[in-house]
Amino acid sequence: MTDDLLSRHDVLLADLDGTLYRGPEVVPGALDAVLGAAARGVPTVYVTNNASRSPAAVAAHLTELGFPAGVGDVRTSSQAAATMLAEQLPAGAPVLVVGTDALADEVRARGLTVVGTAGEAVAVVQGHSPDTGWRMLAEAVVAVRAGALWVASNVDPTLPTDRGPLPGNGSMVQVVRTATGAQPQVAGKPAARLLREAQGDAIRPLVVGDRLDTDIEGAHALRAPSLMVLTGVNGPADLLAAPPGLRPTYLGADLGALARHPDELTPGPRPGWQVEHGPDGLRLGGSGTGPEPAVDALRALCAAAWEHGAGPVTADGGAAAGVLDELGLGG
Repeated sequence: MTDDLLSRHDVLLADLDGTLYRGPEVVPGALDAVLGAAARGVPTVYVTNNASRSPAAVAAHLTELGFPAGVGDVRTSSQAAATMLAEQLPAGAPVLVVGTDALADEVRARGLTVVGTAGEAVAVVQGHSPDTGWRMLAEAVVAVRAGALWVASNVDPTLPTDRGPLPGNGSMVQVVRTATGAQPQVAGKPAARLLREAQGDAIRPLVVGDRLDTDIEGAHALRAPSLMVLTGVNGPADLLAAPPGLRPTYLGADLGALARHPDELTPGPRPGWQVEHGPDGLRLGGSGTGPEPAVDALRALCAAAWEHGAGPVTADGGAAAGVLDELGLGG
């Protein structure tokens, strides 16, 4: 019987941008991993903080890329945000939507009324839209200052794209925060709600993602194990400095890590690598013996940094220096 990471779980709660794809391109290793999981009876639920597209549009994009995805397999922060509103408002209540038509449709689907001005609104819901401008943000500010319930789909400061990180919903939310002094209720990751809805009846979920302050922190909120992949927003330096609430259970180069034994993926000492902690930081020595020398070295460095504190990382020898350069940690 296979005893790899996948065998320990009955559902994958997978982030999209930076984990499965980057814009129009599939992340290497992601498609084979998801298809392999499906073949072994472990479904993937696609969980995204991006509220700009409908579940149907997200599923269509995933299908175009080759992923097995139906509308029911997608959970978006727009769905969670609209549900949060419906739980706190009477049927038909007027809601100012700062976001796309996809977010407005979710609000309507829960029996609420979409309005376009602050004077009509008893609530504001804010999700990512590339077309959000000053006038709509101003309406949100007026409504929130007047006491409207305020729900944000997510507060990611950036959005991964094929052009690199661009302003995300959190950056727009910060505009309203600054102008009002108020704080929104948050529907998406790292709050547990979106992930809990995605988990459904599964009892052994694995949260998979590329971002520490949403995916990994969200896994902690859900009290579920997590797999961090190095294909998106956060990299080695971020991992070394991560506080306890943002540290992943497992660390992989990409989703191919699902086929490896959990012990190989856990941050800790790795064969062939030695990490010394001193007053000047961490010093990596050795040459590694595993199939992923750089990621193995990072697992060893993370364990030392989390125990002793992050700091400068230096190399003891050519092999270690090469690995640090590969990880972007070289001097």
